[in-house]
Amino acid sequence: MAITAPDPTVDPTALPHTKGPLRRAFDRFFENRAARAGLLIVIPILLVVSTYSLWWPFGPNAIDLRAMNKAPSAIHWLGSDGVGRDVMARLLQGGRISLLVAVCSVAISTVIGFLVGAASFGGRLVDGTVMRLVDLAMTLPPVIFLLVLASIAGTGIAPTILVISLLSWPVLSRMVRARLLELRERDFVVAARGMGAGLPHLLFRHGLPNCIDILVVYATLQIANAILLEAGLSFLGLGIAPPEASWGNMLNLARSTVVLENYPWQWMFPGAALVLTVLAINFIGDGLRDAFDPRSDLN
Repeated sequence: MAITAPDPTVDPTALPHTKGPLRRAFDRFFENRAARAGLLIVIPILLVVSTYSLWWPFGPNAIDLRAMNKAPSAIHWLGSDGVGRDVMARLLQGGRISLLVAVCSVAISTVIGFLVGAASFGGRLVDGTVMRLVDLAMTLPPVIFLLVLASIAGTGIAPTILVISLLSWPVLSRMVRARLLELRERDFVVAARGMGAGLPHLLFRHGLPNCIDILVVYATLQIANAILLEAGLSFLGLGIAPPEASWGNMLNLARSTVVLENYPWQWMFPGAALVLTVLAINFIGDGLRDAFDPRSDLN
Protein backbone atom coordinates (compact mmCIF):
# COMPACT_ATOMS: atom_id res chain seq x y z
CA MET A 1 0.00 0.00 0.00
CA ALA A 2 1.41 3.32 -1.04
CA ILE A 3 2.03 5.96 1.63
CA THR A 4 0.92 9.44 0.63
CA ALA A 5 3.45 12.11 1.51
CA PRO A 6 2.19 15.30 3.13
CA ASP A 7 1.50 18.15 0.77
CA PRO A 8 4.38 20.67 1.19
CA THR A 9 2.13 23.48 -0.07
CA VAL A 10 -0.22 23.20 2.94
CA ASP A 11 0.76 25.33 5.91
CA PRO A 12 -0.03 23.37 9.10
CA THR A 13 -0.30 26.60 11.10
CA ALA A 14 -3.09 27.79 8.80
CA LEU A 15 -5.39 24.90 9.74
CA PRO A 16 -8.30 25.92 12.00
CA HIS A 17 -7.84 25.14 15.69
CA THR A 18 -10.65 23.35 17.49
CA LYS A 19 -11.82 25.12 20.63
CA GLY A 20 -11.67 23.20 23.87
CA PRO A 21 -14.83 22.49 25.90
CA LEU A 22 -14.03 25.21 28.45
CA ARG A 23 -13.51 27.82 25.74
CA ARG A 24 -16.77 26.82 24.05
CA ALA A 25 -18.58 27.06 27.40
CA PHE A 26 -17.29 30.59 27.98
CA ASP A 27 -18.26 31.58 24.45
CA ARG A 28 -21.81 30.33 25.03
CA PHE A 29 -21.93 32.14 28.36
CA PHE A 30 -20.97 35.52 26.90
CA GLU A 31 -23.44 35.04 24.05
CA ASN A 32 -26.22 34.95 26.66
CA ARG A 33 -27.58 38.49 27.03
CA ALA A 34 -29.15 37.85 30.42
CA ALA A 35 -25.86 36.47 31.77
CA ARG A 36 -23.96 39.51 30.50
CA ALA A 37 -26.56 41.80 32.11
CA GLY A 38 -26.13 39.89 35.37
CA LEU A 39 -22.38 40.47 35.29
CA LEU A 40 -22.87 44.17 34.57
CA ILE A 41 -25.02 44.39 37.69
CA VAL A 42 -23.08 42.14 40.08
CA ILE A 43 -19.57 43.43 39.39
CA PRO A 44 -20.36 47.10 40.31
CA ILE A 45 -22.24 45.92 43.40
CA LEU A 46 -19.22 43.90 44.55
CA LEU A 47 -16.87 46.82 43.94
CA VAL A 48 -19.08 49.30 45.79
CA VAL A 49 -19.80 47.16 48.86
CA SER A 50 -16.15 46.12 49.22
CA THR A 51 -14.68 49.63 48.93
CA TYR A 52 -17.34 51.96 50.35
CA SER A 53 -15.42 52.56 53.59
CA LEU A 54 -12.65 54.19 51.52
CA TRP A 55 -14.83 56.89 49.96
CA TRP A 56 -18.10 57.18 51.92
CA PRO A 57 -17.77 59.52 54.94
CA PHE A 58 -20.34 57.83 57.22
CA GLY A 59 -20.00 54.58 59.10
CA PRO A 60 -22.86 52.05 59.28
CA ASN A 61 -23.28 52.53 63.05
CA ALA A 62 -22.40 56.24 63.33
CA ILE A 63 -25.31 58.04 65.05
CA ASP A 64 -26.31 61.62 64.31
CA LEU A 65 -29.23 62.60 66.55
CA ARG A 66 -29.82 65.73 64.47
CA ALA A 67 -30.53 63.62 61.36
CA MET A 68 -33.09 61.15 62.67
CA ASN A 69 -35.55 59.96 59.99
CA LYS A 70 -34.26 62.46 57.45
CA ALA A 71 -35.28 61.98 53.83
CA PRO A 72 -32.61 61.55 51.12
CA SER A 73 -30.55 64.70 50.72
CA ALA A 74 -27.20 65.95 49.46
CA ILE A 75 -25.57 64.86 52.75
CA HIS A 76 -27.36 61.55 53.32
CA TRP A 77 -27.97 60.34 49.78
CA LEU A 78 -30.41 57.62 50.84
CA GLY A 79 -31.64 59.31 54.00
CA SER A 80 -31.20 58.23 57.62
CA ASP A 81 -32.97 55.86 60.00
CA GLY A 82 -34.74 56.33 63.31
CA VAL A 83 -31.54 56.86 65.33
CA GLY A 84 -29.73 59.00 62.78
CA ARG A 85 -27.63 56.34 61.06
CA ASP A 86 -26.86 56.82 57.37
CA VAL A 87 -28.98 54.44 55.28
CA MET A 88 -26.47 54.23 52.43
CA ALA A 89 -23.64 53.21 54.77
CA ARG A 90 -25.86 50.56 56.33
CA LEU A 91 -27.06 49.43 52.91
CA LEU A 92 -23.49 48.90 51.68
CA GLN A 93 -22.38 47.26 54.92
CA GLY A 94 -25.49 45.08 54.80
CA GLY A 95 -24.59 44.04 51.26
CA ARG A 96 -21.09 43.15 52.41
CA ILE A 97 -22.43 41.01 55.27
CA SER A 98 -25.16 39.36 53.18
CA LEU A 99 -22.72 38.46 50.39
CA LEU A 100 -20.13 37.23 52.91
CA VAL A 101 -22.69 34.96 54.57
CA ALA A 102 -23.93 33.69 51.20
CA VAL A 103 -20.48 32.95 49.73
CA CYS A 104 -19.12 31.28 52.88
CA SER A 105 -22.22 29.14 53.43
CA VAL A 106 -22.30 28.05 49.79
CA ALA A 107 -18.59 27.17 49.89
CA ILE A 108 -19.15 24.97 52.96
CA SER A 109 -22.29 23.31 51.53
CA THR A 110 -20.49 22.68 48.22
CA VAL A 111 -17.66 20.87 49.98
CA ILE A 112 -20.11 18.83 52.07
CA GLY A 113 -22.25 18.00 49.05
CA PHE A 114 -19.27 16.84 46.99
CA LEU A 115 -17.83 14.68 49.77
CA VAL A 116 -21.19 13.09 50.56
CA GLY A 117 -21.85 12.46 46.87
CA ALA A 118 -18.37 10.96 46.57
CA ALA A 119 -19.49 8.11 48.84
CA SER A 120 -20.55 6.35 45.61
CA PHE A 121 -16.84 5.56 45.11
CA GLY A 122 -16.69 3.83 48.49
CA GLY A 123 -18.66 0.72 47.61
CA ARG A 124 -22.31 -0.29 47.66
CA LEU A 125 -22.62 -0.53 51.44
CA VAL A 126 -21.17 2.92 52.10
CA ASP A 127 -23.08 4.43 49.18
CA GLY A 128 -26.39 2.91 50.28
CA THR A 129 -25.97 3.99 53.92
CA VAL A 130 -25.01 7.57 53.03
CA MET A 131 -27.83 7.94 50.51
CA ARG A 132 -30.40 6.83 53.07
CA LEU A 133 -29.12 9.59 55.35
CA VAL A 134 -29.44 12.03 52.44
CA ASP A 135 -33.01 10.85 51.85
CA LEU A 136 -33.75 11.47 55.53
CA ALA A 137 -32.28 14.98 55.34
CA MET A 138 -34.37 15.76 52.26
CA THR A 139 -37.60 14.67 53.94
CA LEU A 140 -37.25 17.28 56.69
CA PRO A 141 -39.41 20.37 56.05
CA PRO A 142 -36.82 22.99 55.05
CA VAL A 143 -38.51 25.99 56.66
CA ILE A 144 -39.07 24.26 60.01
CA PHE A 145 -35.58 22.73 59.90
CA LEU A 146 -34.10 26.16 59.17
CA LEU A 147 -35.95 27.84 62.04
CA VAL A 148 -35.03 25.07 64.51
CA LEU A 149 -31.35 25.22 63.54
CA ALA A 150 -31.35 29.01 63.74
CA SER A 151 -32.95 29.01 67.20
CA ILE A 152 -30.34 26.49 68.41
CA ALA A 153 -27.30 28.15 66.81
CA GLY A 154 -28.27 31.68 67.81
CA THR A 155 -27.73 34.96 66.01
CA GLY A 156 -24.60 36.36 64.38
CA ILE A 157 -22.56 35.89 61.23
CA ALA A 158 -20.95 32.52 62.06
CA PRO A 159 -24.17 30.81 63.26
CA THR A 160 -26.06 32.08 60.20
CA ILE A 161 -23.36 30.71 57.89
CA LEU A 162 -23.53 27.36 59.70
CA VAL A 163 -27.33 27.14 59.50
CA ILE A 164 -27.55 27.96 55.79
CA SER A 165 -24.68 25.62 54.86
CA LEU A 166 -26.30 22.69 56.70
CA LEU A 167 -29.55 23.22 54.82
CA SER A 168 -28.25 23.31 51.26
CA TRP A 169 -26.05 20.29 50.54
CA PRO A 170 -28.43 17.27 50.01
CA VAL A 171 -29.51 18.18 46.46
CA LEU A 172 -25.90 18.73 45.37
CA SER A 173 -24.81 15.39 46.85
CA ARG A 174 -27.35 13.56 44.68
CA MET A 175 -26.20 15.41 41.57
CA VAL A 176 -22.54 14.60 42.31
CA ARG A 177 -23.39 10.97 43.05
CA ALA A 178 -25.17 10.57 39.71
CA ARG A 179 -22.17 11.98 37.86
CA LEU A 180 -19.65 9.84 39.75
CA LEU A 181 -21.66 6.65 39.27
CA GLU A 182 -21.56 7.24 35.53
CA LEU A 183 -17.88 8.16 35.70
CA ARG A 184 -16.99 5.05 37.70
CA GLU A 185 -17.70 2.84 34.70
CA ARG A 186 -15.49 4.82 32.31
CA ASP A 187 -12.45 3.03 30.89
CA PHE A 188 -9.87 5.46 32.28
CA VAL A 189 -11.28 5.11 35.82
CA VAL A 190 -11.36 1.31 35.54
CA ALA A 191 -7.77 1.41 34.26
CA ALA A 192 -6.69 3.65 37.14
CA ARG A 193 -8.27 1.25 39.62
CA GLY A 194 -6.53 -1.65 37.96
CA MET A 195 -3.20 0.13 38.34
CA GLY A 196 -3.80 0.47 42.07
CA ALA A 197 -5.08 4.04 42.34
CA GLY A 198 -6.57 4.79 45.74
CA LEU A 199 -9.84 6.52 46.55
CA PRO A 200 -8.32 10.01 47.07
CA HIS A 201 -6.60 9.79 43.68
CA LEU A 202 -9.79 8.69 41.93
CA LEU A 203 -11.84 11.44 43.58
CA PHE A 204 -9.53 14.41 43.16
CA ARG A 205 -7.75 13.39 39.95
CA HIS A 206 -10.79 12.13 38.01
CA GLY A 207 -13.98 12.80 39.98
CA LEU A 208 -13.55 16.46 40.92
CA PRO A 209 -12.51 17.73 37.45
CA ASN A 210 -15.51 16.00 35.89
CA CYS A 211 -17.88 17.56 38.45
CA ILE A 212 -16.66 21.15 38.05
CA ASP A 213 -19.60 22.13 35.85
CA ILE A 214 -22.11 20.85 38.43
CA LEU A 215 -20.31 22.56 41.31
CA VAL A 216 -19.96 25.92 39.54
CA VAL A 217 -23.60 26.09 38.44
CA TYR A 218 -24.87 24.90 41.82
CA ALA A 219 -22.72 27.37 43.75
CA THR A 220 -23.76 30.33 41.61
CA LEU A 221 -27.48 29.63 41.86
CA GLN A 222 -27.21 28.74 45.55
CA ILE A 223 -25.58 32.10 46.37
CA ALA A 224 -28.80 33.83 45.36
CA ASN A 225 -30.82 31.40 47.49
CA ALA A 226 -28.47 31.90 50.44
CA ILE A 227 -28.89 35.68 50.24
CA LEU A 228 -32.66 35.21 50.46
CA LEU A 229 -32.32 32.75 53.35
CA GLU A 230 -30.11 35.17 55.28
CA ALA A 231 -32.54 38.00 54.62
CA GLY A 232 -35.45 35.87 55.80
CA LEU A 233 -33.68 34.80 58.99
CA SER A 234 -32.57 38.36 59.77
CA PHE A 235 -36.09 39.62 59.06
CA LEU A 236 -37.38 37.17 61.69
CA GLY A 237 -34.65 38.14 64.16
CA LEU A 238 -32.80 34.81 63.85
CA GLY A 239 -29.96 35.83 61.53
CA ILE A 240 -27.73 38.89 61.72
CA ALA A 241 -28.64 40.76 64.89
CA PRO A 242 -28.58 44.59 65.20
CA PRO A 243 -26.62 46.80 65.40
CA GLU A 244 -24.82 44.89 62.63
CA ALA A 245 -26.42 45.71 59.31
CA SER A 246 -27.80 43.25 56.79
CA TRP A 247 -30.43 43.63 54.13
CA GLY A 248 -32.73 41.36 56.10
CA ASN A 249 -32.68 43.25 59.37
CA MET A 250 -32.99 46.55 57.47
CA LEU A 251 -36.17 45.19 55.90
CA ASN A 252 -37.30 44.27 59.39
CA LEU A 253 -37.99 47.99 59.91
CA ALA A 254 -40.90 47.66 57.46
CA ARG A 255 -42.77 45.66 60.10
CA SER A 256 -43.52 48.98 61.75
CA THR A 257 -46.50 50.69 60.15
CA VAL A 258 -44.99 54.11 60.93
CA VAL A 259 -41.79 53.30 59.03
CA LEU A 260 -43.66 51.55 56.24
CA GLU A 261 -45.88 54.56 55.54
CA ASN A 262 -43.79 57.58 56.54
CA TYR A 263 -40.15 56.61 55.97
CA PRO A 264 -40.12 54.36 52.88
CA TRP A 265 -36.44 55.04 52.10
CA GLN A 266 -35.44 53.01 55.17
CA TRP A 267 -36.71 49.74 53.67
CA MET A 268 -37.18 50.49 49.97
CA PHE A 269 -33.47 50.74 49.12
CA PRO A 270 -32.38 47.51 50.85
CA GLY A 271 -35.37 45.74 49.31
CA ALA A 272 -34.41 46.97 45.84
CA ALA A 273 -30.75 45.99 46.38
CA LEU A 274 -31.79 42.51 47.51
CA VAL A 275 -34.09 41.93 44.53
CA LEU A 276 -31.58 43.32 42.02
CA THR A 277 -28.66 41.30 43.36
CA VAL A 278 -30.58 38.02 43.52
CA LEU A 279 -31.99 38.54 40.04
CA ALA A 280 -28.54 39.29 38.59
CA ILE A 281 -26.96 36.23 40.24
CA ASN A 282 -29.78 34.04 38.93
CA PHE A 283 -29.12 35.41 35.43
CA ILE A 284 -25.45 34.45 35.79
CA GLY A 285 -26.35 31.01 37.13
CA ASP A 286 -28.76 30.33 34.27
CA GLY A 287 -26.09 31.43 31.81
CA LEU A 288 -23.53 29.08 33.37
CA ARG A 289 -26.01 26.21 33.35
CA ASP A 290 -26.67 26.68 29.64
CA ALA A 291 -22.97 27.20 28.91
CA PHE A 292 -21.91 23.93 30.57
CA ASP A 293 -24.77 21.95 29.01
CA PRO A 294 -23.08 19.61 26.47
CA ARG A 295 -26.26 19.54 24.39
CA SER A 296 -25.68 23.21 23.57
CA ASP A 297 -23.07 22.17 21.00
CA LEU A 298 -25.79 20.31 19.09
CA ASN A 299 -27.97 23.39 18.62
